[in-house]
Amino acid sequence: MIRFLTILPLVAALTAISGCAQFPELDATVPPKAENAGYPDLAPIETLLAADAYDPDAAEETTDRLDRRTRALQARADRLRRRDAQDG
Repeated sequence: MIRFLTILPLVAALTAISGCAQFPELDATVPPKAENAGYPDLAPIETLLAADAYDPDAAEETTDRLDRRTRALQARADRLRRRDAQDG
């Protein structure tokens, strides 16, 4: 119980100090043109789910790209494991 009472003022002080932090001006990062722009038009869900909206070539290309990335990452992991084993 005594330890809790000694730590409590420290935690309260750190919490109070963190409330005084300076935050960046995020409102100034949005250009006025974007700030005054209207909302984009929404597309009907039927159009998005339509069969002709699916492009099998794009899906195959994405799958191929992910497969290449997976193989590259696996090869990198293998090299790092070998290096660690040699250094170990």
